[in-house]
Amino acid sequence: MKLTITELAQEKINELGQEYKYIMLRYDTAGLGCGVNGMPTFSLVNELPEDYMKVENDTIPTVVHKMKSVFFAEDMKLDFINSTFRLSSPDGILNAFIAPGSVISK
Repeated sequence: MKLTITELAQEKINELGQEYKYIMLRYDTAGLGCGVNGMPTFSLVNELPEDYMKVENDTIPTVVHKMKSVFFAEDMKLDFINSTFRLSSPDGILNAFIAPGSVISK
């Protein structure tokens, strides 16, 4: 699995004002029903929970939970378009509206 981050997305991540060690790809199911009704997204984190695997990325170390990796494409791109992050693959858009404030781990 591979994630390419565009230059603009990298700039916007850097502008969030804090240094983060990892990008964690997540399959968010909160408020969307059962576990298969979810939305691919990401968080910026400093610590990793157990059961995560590495995702190839040349800029920021990236991981995904092993059980949730099936919800992501093998080749993905993270971009920043119209004031939001966009996660896409060659097959289409995985999530077009990831608000910058939603990616900061609390």
